[in-house]
Amino acid sequence: MGQLDGGRPSRTGAARRIYLDLRDQIGAGVYAPGDRLPSSRTLADELGVSRTTVTAAFDQLASEGYVTSRQGSASVVSDMTRPGTLRGRQVDHRLPLPLSDYAARLMELPIHYPTRQTGLEFDFRYGDIASADFPTLLWRRAMNAALLRRRDSLSYEHPAGSAALRQQLQGYLWRGRGIRCDVDQIIVVSGSQQALDLCARVLVNIGDRVILEDPCYAMARNVMAAAGADIVAVSCDNSGLLVEELPHQEKSALAFVTPSHQFPLGGVLPQSRRDALLQWAYSVGAYIVEDDYDGEYRYDVKPIPPLFQSDQDRVIYIGTVSKTLSPTLRLGYLVIPRPLINVFTRCKQLADRHSASLEQEALAILLDTGSYERHVRKMRRSNAERRAALIAALTSCFGEKIDIVGTSAGLHVVAWFRNIGARHEARLIEIARTAGIGIYPVSPLYLERKPVVAGLVLGYAALTPEELRQGAEKLASAIDSFAARARDENKG
Repeated sequence: MGQLDGGRPSRTGAARRIYLDLRDQIGAGVYAPGDRLPSSRTLADELGVSRTTVTAAFDQLASEGYVTSRQGSASVVSDMTRPGTLRGRQVDHRLPLPLSDYAARLMELPIHYPTRQTGLEFDFRYGDIASADFPTLLWRRAMNAALLRRRDSLSYEHPAGSAALRQQLQGYLWRGRGIRCDVDQIIVVSGSQQALDLCARVLVNIGDRVILEDPCYAMARNVMAAAGADIVAVSCDNSGLLVEELPHQEKSALAFVTPSHQFPLGGVLPQSRRDALLQWAYSVGAYIVEDDYDGEYRYDVKPIPPLFQSDQDRVIYIGTVSKTLSPTLRLGYLVIPRPLINVFTRCKQLADRHSASLEQEALAILLDTGSYERHVRKMRRSNAERRAALIAALTSCFGEKIDIVGTSAGLHVVAWFRNIGARHEARLIEIARTAGIGIYPVSPLYLERKPVVAGLVLGYAALTPEELRQGAEKLASAIDSFAARARDENKG
């Protein structure tokens, strides 16, 4: 008889320990199919536990099909436990289980998990915001108020979102972005990423043409590629999408654009191009998905109204609180054309029923009291200071060696290094990392027309002005070291 591992089991969880040990021994072949297990009385005496404890372990093994037992007879190991068999058929465990076509496409895409680097003194990671900027006290009060509200019952909410939050968002969009819409046109989602996924599910069939900016938000590209779209990359300059390059020959399902602050280059799409983009959408039967991911942050320019304000028949507007409150809240919203309300609502319900209710109610309270907009104004001032500090530091440290673009809005800039080729980006990042600086290249965000010179996307919302100055100085020192070594290698 095989010995159970670990000696005498403790009284707490003794039955489960016996069950696990016997299961493992059956799996390892100590007890083969057809073998009798020791009697419950024998095991109880040997292990110093009650017979009831052993019987409970045997009952669990029997319920899972490891053993068969009859009243008054010893438990016998089942034939179903024979290694490599399943209902009597031989199974080759080396063969992978089949995946859906969607999963196969997904697995071919590059991974974009947020891998925070440790040991960095200065991290210019874009998309991050300072944890100290989160309005902890205001949010806690709002969450407490949401928790204390009396409910008749705990039940699922409407998939389109909390009625209170949608009403507050309707007013906020009119005040902050000039968007006039009905409450029914607003759907609360779990961040802008889910908004993109819903757009792909509702509007894109396999093989449909989808237009993406080049460069673009990598996760938007992944969503459309996983959906099986035929992706067409259209170049951008410092003013955004080059609309004259849009394809007119065939029907397109949608175009994904960031007209208020092109990601990552930072251009603001001029009105003439906006008009041309809308005309193109009608000519090819496409929807325009407008991602206004950081529209609250405008500095030196007057905000241009969103595309949705110009055309509510062809434009789908995406907003989020990830850049104003926190991406950890997973709260965003869609504003959609009226004919799409029903299908988007049903698709949202299938995806996850609805977004988190308490967080929705808390945000509604912040909007209702004016706290959210006061917080946004405060963050706009803070990030304007950070932006100015970064631009001044980069200009001071690098001078004519770089071109800085995308400075009029948002929470990041792009710095192009005139004398460093794009092929050196990986080495540049490695040298900066060794010096305790996190920098991130722009090249991976391009689909087709890769840049010639090295470019960095530098986020500034998670650092203080002093940290930005120090980080820029340390980055300049690291890059000077890299350039000196490169010159020496070329001489050799």
